[in-house]
Amino acid sequence: MKEGPHIARIAALIGDSARAEMLSALMGGQALTATELAAVAGITKQTASVHLAKLIEARLVALEVQGRHRYHRLADGDVAQLLESLMGVAFRAGAVRWHAGPREPALRAARVCYDHLAGDAGVALYDGLIERGLLQHDDETLLPTPAGERFFSGLGVDVSALGNSRRVMCRTCLDWSARRHHLAGALGAALLAALYARGGARRVKGSRAVEITPTGWAALRPVLPPLRAAA
Repeated sequence: MKEGPHIARIAALIGDSARAEMLSALMGGQALTATELAAVAGITKQTASVHLAKLIEARLVALEVQGRHRYHRLADGDVAQLLESLMGVAFRAGAVRWHAGPREPALRAARVCYDHLAGDAGVALYDGLIERGLLQHDDETLLPTPAGERFFSGLGVDVSALGNSRRVMCRTCLDWSARRHHLAGALGAALLAALYARGGARRVKGSRAVEITPTGWAALRPVLPPLRAAA
């Protein structure tokens, strides 16, 4: 008798073209309705509802009900990490959905990966945090150093409060376009949220792309390579 996780079931759910499109849309971190997800996948709302029911049952998607409205989002960061990894494999294999255009450079430069910063900016930020001793690996754990806590505090991130969360403080996420790591976990999410709140970053409408503002580059300058910080 076979035992252990049934990965074929999850792979089959993600492998369906319409469901894959809807899951990719939810990587933007926003909660979307069945109607919005149907438009993304190019299917009817009724068909989308059937697909979403399967994704909810498998705990890949979570449902939020507000009055008469029903919103869908990725179940958690583990699902987002799985999808980001799959995107990396697809990108490496040449399975890319878009033709080169205005959005592609923007997505490569900076984008949201569920709830944290990805793309070249996210990778450069992670590298800088490591190189400057603001993050360190303790055995298999990635944690901010005392200097790192002071740096994050200066950006409006309360690291001590994050330590009380059930979510992993910080972990790496393999970036699908750069094929290197960026910062994820509670700290990565809090950092991007702080940038949004302070006008250091903003979402590009209708896209996962993120625009880092001059205010954001100035705030991150202490940890970014000189060329990037001057952008």
